[in-house]
Amino acid sequence: MSGMGFESDVFSENPELEHGTEEPAQVEPRHGRLVAMRVRAVDITKGRFFPSSREAMEAGYVITPLGEKVSRANLLGTVVDKFVSDNASYAAVTLDDGTDAIRAKVFGADVKLFENVKPGNAAIVIGKVKEYQGETYVAAESVRAMQPAETNEESLRKLEILDRLNDQKTVVDNLRRAAAGMSEDELREYARRMGMDADALAVVLEQKEEDYKPRVLQMLEQLDEGGGVDVMRLFETLQLPDAVVERAVDELLEEGSIFEPSPGRFKAIKE
Repeated sequence: MSGMGFESDVFSENPELEHGTEEPAQVEPRHGRLVAMRVRAVDITKGRFFPSSREAMEAGYVITPLGEKVSRANLLGTVVDKFVSDNASYAAVTLDDGTDAIRAKVFGADVKLFENVKPGNAAIVIGKVKEYQGETYVAAESVRAMQPAETNEESLRKLEILDRLNDQKTVVDNLRRAAAGMSEDELREYARRMGMDADALAVVLEQKEEDYKPRVLQMLEQLDEGGGVDVMRLFETLQLPDAVVERAVDELLEEGSIFEPSPGRFKAIKE
């Protein structure tokens, strides 16, 4: 079992183990448990965490770079690391879904949730999004190792998530364009109609447009077996909204870094 500094986290992250007092519980919503949103690891790790509020009766949550609010996450990825403390009072796994890696943690009796997962397993983790000392992680409530017969599950989930992100990206692009010609109050009202509150709007507007061309170019070089790479395989592998990949491909074509040897297939130009 690898360390990754887990041992030093055990008591500092879970005061119940050290002092007999409980970590402040996240507030559950008035009308029952929130639905766990299917997300990518990068949506959580690159988002901004907002702590729970007892006054507002609201659980802690992350606002993703595209403005989605996630309090409970449903993640699928490969377990790349697992740690269990010597007294079995704390355990953590690191889940990598190809977009980023994120830790899932359990304490006390919940350590048993990780009994049947080990490094190399594909697993689904569901739990509350929390933060400790700048690290956003998932407090696991449910963990399940994927079975060989479920090989299509990961691809189907990616497509489902990317379809949703494509729609969300359109909303974000419209908001950014509108921001230049609206007052703050007008923009907030416009965002509200689009389903975003003031906090989500602030997170979206502070995000800088990332240049994805180097990432797309690198992936083309990695996937190319001689005849170029089919654009659908590029979409599936990158796990980015279609519009983002399409724009990066168009810009790479324009600057002469790639070419299209046949319709729908792209190939990097070697210098």
